Amino acid sequence: MSIEVKDLKYIYSPDMPGETTALDGVSFDVTEPSVIGIIGQTGSGKSTLLQHLNGLIKPTSGEIYIDGECITGEKKNLTDVRRKIGLVFQYPEYQLFEETVAKDVAFGPKNLGADEEDIDRRVRHALELVGLDYDEVAEMSPFELSGGMKRRAAIAGVLAMEPSILMLDEPMAGLDPQAHRDMLGLIKRVQQEMNSIILFVSHNMGDVAELSDRLLVMNKGRIVMDDGPHEIFKRRDELSDMGLSVPPIAEIAQKISDKHKDFESNPLTIGELADDIKEYRKTNR
Repeated sequence: MSIEVKDLKYIYSPDMPGETTALDGVSFDVTEPSVIGIIGQTGSGKSTLLQHLNGLIKPTSGEIYIDGECITGEKKNLTDVRRKIGLVFQYPEYQLFEETVAKDVAFGPKNLGADEEDIDRRVRHALELVGLDYDEVAEMSPFELSGGMKRRAAIAGVLAMEPSILMLDEPMAGLDPQAHRDMLGLIKRVQQEMNSIILFVSHNMGDVAELSDRLLVMNKGRIVMDDGPHEIFKRRDELSDMGLSVPPIAEIAQKISDKHKDFESNPLTIGELADDIKEYRKTNR
């Protein structure tokens, strides 16, 4: 599975008083299973980009190729494309509607024409992936679940479609600390088990640092940085100019460096910072 985006442009309300360029010459490609974080200030084009990749929005100009197939053609049938791509909107739990969790998760596969045996397999596997016990929740109303469990059930409904590409828009938004940690683990588990491409939008730099193999930084409808998280978060002054921060661990490392000028560290995790401190202490005895 691969994604290739070429010079994508999208204008909201063209030729109207409120005309706004949401995407302005966006180009990138993903050619192997990985987790791609997308960051940027509100209004930078992140969510608009995800909706283009799923064919929900047609670009003003430019092309998108999914697995080598152009999905932006005039008469392109997007049904097959959307079978390959799962999009989880922000607060997906608001889209739960069936009378039981199992029926809600089964809705997508059923519409794909899967037989009953395959539907049951998909539902059980999807619930397992998101950390919900099938025997415990299958016959429950989704509205009886806790907030974090509702979100996981909603994501299970997307995973039951068995997409090769999964896109998530602010997947941790509004969750309590435990549910937040559960969601981080869920995303890691899905990527490892499904060996898929995952793109996710987040304002939480700690989450981005923990999950991402690669970062796309968006500003005013453009991708202005495209690199690994260690390389991106070295550029703190440029990020600050765009209203973006660095992960909390990187902030702590900077404060240590401010007091000890010869201390050099560019950590994304507590473990990396601890290793750098140990090395510093070893060489400065």
